[in-house]
Amino acid sequence: MINRLSRLLDAANISLSDQQKQQLIGYVELLHKWNKAYNLTSVRDPQQMLVRHILDSVVVEPHLQGDRFIDVGTGPGLPGIPLAIVRPQAHFTLLDSLGKRVRFLRQVQHEIGLTNISPVQSRVEEFVAEPPFDGVISRAFASLEDMLNWCHALPGTQGRFYALKGVRPDEEIASLPAQFKIEKIETLHVPELDGERHLVVISTQ
Repeated sequence: MINRLSRLLDAANISLSDQQKQQLIGYVELLHKWNKAYNLTSVRDPQQMLVRHILDSVVVEPHLQGDRFIDVGTGPGLPGIPLAIVRPQAHFTLLDSLGKRVRFLRQVQHEIGLTNISPVQSRVEEFVAEPPFDGVISRAFASLEDMLNWCHALPGTQGRFYALKGVRPDEEIASLPAQFKIEKIETLHVPELDGERHLVVISTQ
């Protein structure tokens, strides 16, 4: 596993310490173990998790700006936990409405020693951001319009929304409310992943 992860990271031009790699592997092992009872992800094979969960998450890290982030609808911690591992100087609030997912996140936090995450059980529209965040991250969470409607109060004045998407969501972009501005759309390269990946970065005008 560690050799495969190292090869994937090299292919993506991402350099991590041995400890960070071990934490990522530890997370995959916990995800695989808990998945049997908790049904956290449809990906059953740990080797596939390396590509479809770990690499798919960490390729976003170079595009993030700031130190305080919230991962809304994090599920089993994606992309928040891999991002917290590769960006240890930043803090990530991991928000999900399902108790079993948050219990899993707390177990991950304990077992792999992550001090820069805060798992929180709440519906996003009921969560109060005090203080506001530098970035609001979502992966396969909702349409851009729904994400902005539900999360508009979460970022600070200089904060940004980071939406991880598959194919470029041109229809969703066209229907964005006027107070939001597309800052950039990045095509992400995820080694060994079939299908497209895009990151849509949105700011408030």
